[in-house]
Amino acid sequence: MLVALIIACEVGFWVLLAAGLALRYLAKMPRLGAAVLLCEPLLELVLLVASVLDLKNGGEPGWAHGLAALYIGYTVGYGHYTVKWLDGHAAHRFAGGPKPPGSLYGRARSVHEWKLWLRTLAGVAVAAGLLQAGIWYVGDVADTSGLRSWQLVALRVLGIQALVAVAYTIWPRKDPAAGAAGAAGPVRERADHL
Repeated sequence: MLVALIIACEVGFWVLLAAGLALRYLAKMPRLGAAVLLCEPLLELVLLVASVLDLKNGGEPGWAHGLAALYIGYTVGYGHYTVKWLDGHAAHRFAGGPKPPGSLYGRARSVHEWKLWLRTLAGVAVAAGLLQAGIWYVGDVADTSGLRSWQLVALRVLGIQALVAVAYTIWPRKDPAAGAAGAAGPVRERADHL
């Protein structure tokens, strides 16, 4: 049942997001659209309450509880960022808003990746905290090794995100437009000499 609720919350997230953006930009009802977008955290609250009630009613702590905690952590870390990113694209596409920035290169990309790492850190902290609260709540009554393993999964995700950020810091992405402009310059000079 908890897995079905996690899936329903994920589907609900995207349905609310699409409905909120459609109301804001297609139906020209920005306040109602914003209200719909603000309802998204309620999905995570429902999932949290359902997880706690499942444990309270004697449910065996397992991978579904861990997945629910990671889902809530991801939403805390990346939910607002995802909504804001999609809102910017919808505003550009449907309301004549400014074009969202494209790919980042060099130092700007490295800074962006470290900001994503901070979002991941926030999500992992929430997920690990929820999992630890579940471990304490259940106590010695049931096997909590499944919840502890999800804490390690969350730490691995944080480590992978850190490796990505370090890689972009050490080997920054080069702007292909700058390379093409640099390559075009000498060609013009050679053509001028001919």
